[in-house]
Amino acid sequence: METLINSKRILFIQTAFLGDAILSLPAIESLKKTYSDYKIDVLCIPNTAEVFSSCPFVDEIVVLDKKGKHRSFFKLFNFIKEIRKRNYSRIYSAHRSFRTSIIVLFSEVKETFGFSTASFNYVYNYLVDYTITDHEVKRNLDLVNYPKKIDEWKILPKVIINDQTKSKIKNLIEFHQDRIKIAIAPGSIWFTKKYPANKFKKIVEVLVERGFIIYLIGSKSDFNLCKSIMPENNNVFNFAGEFSVIETVELLKNCNLLISNDSAPTHMAMCADIPVLTIYCSTIPEFGFYPYNKDSDFVSLDGLFCKPCGIHGYKECPLGNFKCANDLNEEIIINKALEILSKVENKE
Repeated sequence: METLINSKRILFIQTAFLGDAILSLPAIESLKKTYSDYKIDVLCIPNTAEVFSSCPFVDEIVVLDKKGKHRSFFKLFNFIKEIRKRNYSRIYSAHRSFRTSIIVLFSEVKETFGFSTASFNYVYNYLVDYTITDHEVKRNLDLVNYPKKIDEWKILPKVIINDQTKSKIKNLIEFHQDRIKIAIAPGSIWFTKKYPANKFKKIVEVLVERGFIIYLIGSKSDFNLCKSIMPENNNVFNFAGEFSVIETVELLKNCNLLISNDSAPTHMAMCADIPVLTIYCSTIPEFGFYPYNKDSDFVSLDGLFCKPCGIHGYKECPLGNFKCANDLNEEIIINKALEILSKVENKE
């Protein structure tokens, strides 16, 4: 990697999960608008590289393989040396980890911006308050000092979808063009964020009986879960593991609604700008990861002394009863979904 003479370059760091990556796109957009003559690069992980590569406001991505080739401190410092060669004038870090702070510390960049809750936050020249009750998009916009009024932070994440991807999805669902299509994402890497499969199956059965087309989406690891909630009906399709992130966004653009756990598909649907119904089990909307685009909504069983039990969730319920999910009646979700669909149909 050759040293870059142009110092009008900004590095935005986001090495967290897929959902976090999508929710950082509005901040990157605002950076590009504020510093239109600067190159905006993003430091990300392999799993989110596709998202940032598809963002029209990103000039280049720098991939940190923190679980692979850059895992050791020796490899990390060699990576930092390559970052220094790029001669950045500013760094904005939406990620708050120890590893990220090390990268910033040794980057030799004079103007660095991070959150007050970041590990080793003293390495940043400028600290921005991380307000836990704000939406993640608003927090990221605060980081880049984007001027906004009360609701002006509600910028939708934007990606560019190429014609090949559009054609692929169009050919796949061309026989459903005149039908109402509902995508359902039943998975999550956290058990306590996953609404039970038997309840999802009941939701699918009711929606199919009403004549809707159902697309089940998720990663390859969600395939068996999706298969388990499929009734014996030709109007339900298991697409788990079939599409990349951007291909999934294009699929969602052709749907009328997404029903999802509190996980990345919620934010992918906002990227597609379709209504989302997010189900909160152990987490709560107040953590700042709820859908905010038009006609979107959420359901959550409130009033439990144990909820929320953690910001990310757990591999199992700490109390062993999983009441936040088991006591959330699927009829509530079905009725809310039908309510959202009725609004969409009335507009059409």
